[in-house]
Amino acid sequence: MREVEDDAVNQRDKDGDAGDTASRRKDARRNKETLLDAAAAVFVTSGVDAPVRDIASRAGVGLGTLYRHFPTRADLIIAVYRHQVEACAEAGPALLESAPSPHDALRQWIDLFVDFLVTKHGLAAVLRSDQSGFEGLHTYFLDRLVPVCTQLLDAARTAGEIREDIAALTLMRGVGNLCIGAETDPDYDARRLASVLVDGLRRPD
Repeated sequence: MREVEDDAVNQRDKDGDAGDTASRRKDARRNKETLLDAAAAVFVTSGVDAPVRDIASRAGVGLGTLYRHFPTRADLIIAVYRHQVEACAEAGPALLESAPSPHDALRQWIDLFVDFLVTKHGLAAVLRSDQSGFEGLHTYFLDRLVPVCTQLLDAARTAGEIREDIAALTLMRGVGNLCIGAETDPDYDARRLASVLVDGLRRPD
């Protein structure tokens, strides 16, 4: 009988340890996500050279927590880049489900894409010493986002809303070129210019 009781106690201890471990992992994931969102917001306003203490403060965590997740600035920038790419990729199908029309879904997605392009300003300079790493991120960017943009364009074409002669990569490059001015002019409205471009895709009445 005593052995049974001891086994029950040991099992409760194991269950408790497992629960504590799961809770810590959940907290760590939440802290990481919060840091990535905070870093993306700070990078938009202050660039990738912004003080890390500003990022930690915006995320509501200490510097120790930031450095545990991202030991170097390059680690943080690359993680933000991937985080933003995934957010853009996941947003495409969701917008097609929720937007009033495929063209409106495309317009909203391009707004997110513009925000992403502004966020990653300065990435190339940070990774200049690691050309292979930068090329790998660029490939990842294209592999994830070109199919999403293609899906949005195809849906708008099928609905008869836009012209037929524009490819996803061409549109994305055009939007990218419109975002260049945001690097040096804080009053530059890249979203507005991209919106004009997307409106120009509409079929003439």
